Amino acid sequence: MDYRSEYQAWCKYAMEDDLQTDLLQYGEEEIEDAFYRNLEFGTGGLRGILGAGTNRMNVYTVAKVTQGLADYLIKEHGNKASVVIGFDSRLKSELFAKTAASVFVANGIYVHLWPKLNPVSTVSFATRFLVASAGVMITASHNPSQYNGYKVYGQDGCQITTEVAKAVLCEIEKLDIFKDIKKLNFDLIFDTDKIQFIKEEVLTAFLEKVKGQSQLYGEEIDKNISIVYSPLNGTGYIPVTRVLDESGFKNVTIVEEQRLPDGNFPTCPYPNPEEAEALAFGLAYCKKKNADVLLATDPDCDRVGIAVKNKQEEYVLLSGNETGILLLDYICSQREKHKKMPTKPVMFKTIVSLEMAEEIAKHYGVESVDVLTGFKFIGEQIGLLEKKNQSNRFIFGFEESYGYLSGDYVRDKDGVGASYLICEMIAYYKSKGIELWDKLQDLYRMYGYYLNTLHSYLFTGALGADKMKVTMQKVHDNLKESGEFAGLKITNIVDYSLGVDGLPKSKVLKICMEGACSVIIRPSGTEPKLKLYISVKAENQEKTKEKEGDILKYIDAFLLIDSQRGKIC
Repeated sequence: MDYRSEYQAWCKYAMEDDLQTDLLQYGEEEIEDAFYRNLEFGTGGLRGILGAGTNRMNVYTVAKVTQGLADYLIKEHGNKASVVIGFDSRLKSELFAKTAASVFVANGIYVHLWPKLNPVSTVSFATRFLVASAGVMITASHNPSQYNGYKVYGQDGCQITTEVAKAVLCEIEKLDIFKDIKKLNFDLIFDTDKIQFIKEEVLTAFLEKVKGQSQLYGEEIDKNISIVYSPLNGTGYIPVTRVLDESGFKNVTIVEEQRLPDGNFPTCPYPNPEEAEALAFGLAYCKKKNADVLLATDPDCDRVGIAVKNKQEEYVLLSGNETGILLLDYICSQREKHKKMPTKPVMFKTIVSLEMAEEIAKHYGVESVDVLTGFKFIGEQIGLLEKKNQSNRFIFGFEESYGYLSGDYVRDKDGVGASYLICEMIAYYKSKGIELWDKLQDLYRMYGYYLNTLHSYLFTGALGADKMKVTMQKVHDNLKESGEFAGLKITNIVDYSLGVDGLPKSKVLKICMEGACSVIIRPSGTEPKLKLYISVKAENQEKTKEKEGDILKYIDAFLLIDSQRGKIC
């Protein structure tokens, strides 16, 4: 793109005060970065930094994408097209939701709009519940405060497929961002018959489905465990506390500094439950309350992080993999105990999630299926089961990045349901005299000590994407030449870009090494960033950390030349 010409057009046509302020303050480097490309649209929708420009999240980029999606939906569904719209606590989320609604209504598409912020899973749920053609959630998940995004669901409640994303992108690329957008004033769209606010009954129906995920099957336990909960200034406060209260978990303390929605995230610059610093306030509350568990959900409440006490009475943050295997074992053991295991049970996990889950599933006679990274692929598998009238086979799905789902009521990870099930699991084990940390150690002793870690490498600036491609090629060349990685003999290389085990082709590379070690490398779908997943197995936890550290040092040696190790976002 001719970024200078684009910049001049925006100076002329983008008259909103905040955008004009950005345009006037940009230096040459910022102008280039803001206008050298259009913000990329894919299966994850849009995600980017807030501000003026084609490579930024603002009312114009949101309106353009919405117009493209509207054109696609009209082609597919005609005058019966309808959309569910939700939003989280991020800066400008409500404005972007209203902008999207104004464009859809101007195009004759019926809009079901959540009247207040709600978790992303409620959009997936409401899309199916209200039989809508699509769903849109304004969110940037757990990214820092300067980000926002636009997530799209199909009528099945799943994130859109690669094919649909390409078709929508084709419509988007036909449009001039200032001349081709149909849009009404939001205050006037309620004068039409094309919009209504979603009623409270829909949220209640969602929470009833969540409570239906209980694995107790009538078994009585003491639910008076001490819970500290932080919504991280996001959407989880009302639905999480409501479902816990209605299920008998009354001893809940809220982290007051992070209770109310606040897109600035003043106490957690990276509002990600994978980041220890985001949970610092919650851990302080735990120590004061001598709590059994710290729960923290990210801003759109699809991820959950937890902390529990270890043998030394110190609070320890569990990884997404550790929580995932604990939930999997709890669900399997309870279903087996109460004779509620379905015929041919199946669980889904992403290829980067802990392989120990396969061992647990095998122990209980549960089929374990790997899918590509991204919970949309788990949702897709649930949908395929539903088409065969076999959705009852699904018992659990998880990904290492703190995403879990135990039922088919939505097609995306659900922090509300996961929070509820985690609290039930802890209360159940405590009623048996077992602490969750001890249960985790029992699983390690039974199946072996595993460690999975995630590291992201940022390639910033206009040339970032090009540098990332060169680095990926560098990795390929190094593997071909040496036959080893981090001093370990390579036993197999799996290139998912060629298509593996019936999975869609994806730019993912898995390097398998001796000693049950592996590294998976994949580019982020939304940012110029490489994500690396290191997996090791050893005779004890200390050895796993030692092995992982050696592999990470090797990776850093050739990746940090053109990038910087970044936060997990």
